[in-house]
Amino acid sequence: MQVIVAASKEQQAELGQGIPESLRVEWVDDTAGFKRFPSADAYIDLLFHPSENRVAFLKTLKPAIVVIGSVLYPLRDLPGLFIRINHWPGFLARPLLEASCTNDAIKAKAETLFAGFNRQMTWVPDIPGFISTRVIAMIINEAYFTWEEKVSSREEIDTAMKLGTNYPYGPFEWAGKIGPQKVAGLLELLSVDQSRYKPAASLKNEANEYAADPEY
Repeated sequence: MQVIVAASKEQQAELGQGIPESLRVEWVDDTAGFKRFPSADAYIDLLFHPSENRVAFLKTLKPAIVVIGSVLYPLRDLPGLFIRINHWPGFLARPLLEASCTNDAIKAKAETLFAGFNRQMTWVPDIPGFISTRVIAMIINEAYFTWEEKVSSREEIDTAMKLGTNYPYGPFEWAGKIGPQKVAGLLELLSVDQSRYKPAASLKNEANEYAADPEY
């Protein structure tokens, strides 16, 4: 099976661990690279954004399997039979890959595809934020509220969460790994319908600073 993946170096490092030789993977830095491999079995766009031109191009790749990394945008807002996965930093490296798809036949193909990456698909409802990123975003948000109230330091909150829940990262470490602008963006989107998701002021400020940094 030939698979073409548009990914950042960080995403490649997470998803590319331990790929067997039987899976022929070509890594490209944008979907323009897909055009060099017009007959591949599958295309994975981990750099996806829902622009009209990008979606239209990805639709032309059918009948190949088309996978998009899309945490915020559900498939109900996207035309075409795509598979949607949780591609945020830290989540691609997990053995369980959170995904949504509206077609059972495509689900079976996706499971075969990602078995080659040593990943098991976990199918969840087609909602913004999936399940795990909603949970992590809320934990991060509560940590920022706690820090705003001067209950404890960031380092102490991270340590308490790791020791108390056996999480691999504390909430502030998670925010740094994922990107505070992504976390705040998801919370802002979810808060339109449910006020409990309203992001903390300190998280929003950090997200704005992060987005304004020319390094990013």
